[in-house]
Amino acid sequence: MYGNRERIKKNKPIILDMKKNIPSQIRNNLLQWYWKNDRNLPWRQTKDPYRVWISEVMLQQTRIEAVIPYFMRFIERFPDLKSLAESDLQSVLKLWEGLGYYARARNMLKAAKIICDQYQGRLPETRDELLLLPGVGEYISAAVAGISFHIPVAVIDGNVKRILARLFADPTPINDTSAKRHFESHAEKLLDRENPGDYNQAVMELGQMICKPRNPVCTDCPIQQYCEAFKKKRIPQYPQKISKKSIPLKQMIYAMILKDGKYLLLKRPANGLLGGLWEIPGGELHQKTRLKKQLADIVLSQTGIRIEVKRKLGIFSHAYTHFKLDAIVYLCGCKSGEICLNGPAEHRWILPEEIPHYPCHKLIHKMVPMLHEAAAKWVRAL
Repeated sequence: MYGNRERIKKNKPIILDMKKNIPSQIRNNLLQWYWKNDRNLPWRQTKDPYRVWISEVMLQQTRIEAVIPYFMRFIERFPDLKSLAESDLQSVLKLWEGLGYYARARNMLKAAKIICDQYQGRLPETRDELLLLPGVGEYISAAVAGISFHIPVAVIDGNVKRILARLFADPTPINDTSAKRHFESHAEKLLDRENPGDYNQAVMELGQMICKPRNPVCTDCPIQQYCEAFKKKRIPQYPQKISKKSIPLKQMIYAMILKDGKYLLLKRPANGLLGGLWEIPGGELHQKTRLKKQLADIVLSQTGIRIEVKRKLGIFSHAYTHFKLDAIVYLCGCKSGEICLNGPAEHRWILPEEIPHYPCHKLIHKMVPMLHEAAAKWVRAL
């Protein structure tokens, strides 16, 4: 599996196919470039299926630079499948906090428990079995299968489609519903079946470091001579995309409810957007008038308590994949009633300094400094 890599490291070049077999030359050029230039990333130090799987889950829709510290902390806390499977969702979500796309963490924990129960604590070694695990789709299954189990299957994601679109000057929109299968046929023809793991990582590395979405570094590209878009001087035209609709804006309203120096946190249901994370009470704003009345009604419906809305703390913004969000936050007092939840899974009255112990989504963390300040002022006023 590693024979070619050893030749490269000893400065013995790979011999290109002298019969002008272009797919073979592309494969060889990519591998030679990758083995000389691959970045020293923590998940590349091993072929351990567990660590490869964790890294690939984290890397989905997230930049490598952001993933590295999360990966290191996660592996330190959960060094193997058994330790992960025996953990609880709150611990996993706390380590995942800030990485986003929290369904990945929930599915990863579910998958770890299944692997320990049904596969004796070892990741399944076939792609079909990998695909049965929660959160494991075609890309992750292909990556783990190739890197850890030497199964020859091409990975397909945005990086790969962009490279192939330029390489073949292919006008197929990469975000079309049929694009994945279309580019998969290209990728399978180019795949190095003797080194599928390294080859797939080489393509990904090329997309991240050289064949970038904007300002690609074509002068350093190891397959520049085969790139039709480069030959035709039409790099900016590829890849082509179907125009997307504008991202909708949602408006939310939240209550920082203070009682005896503590404020109320609610835990979202396990399933759905941001499932299992904690936040302050609130909900979607349906009209731009009578804001305090709307907030009081939302809180009463969610928690069973009546509040006194005192003053606005601020407006906070955050962007998710499919929508943007503006949130108005009010400082509130608790007037009457006992907690009776309708929607949230749990509640806690916590001190401001206790919030680091609870996994919360990014919007809440944007609010935290102002929440702490407001809580301090409230306590001093008592």
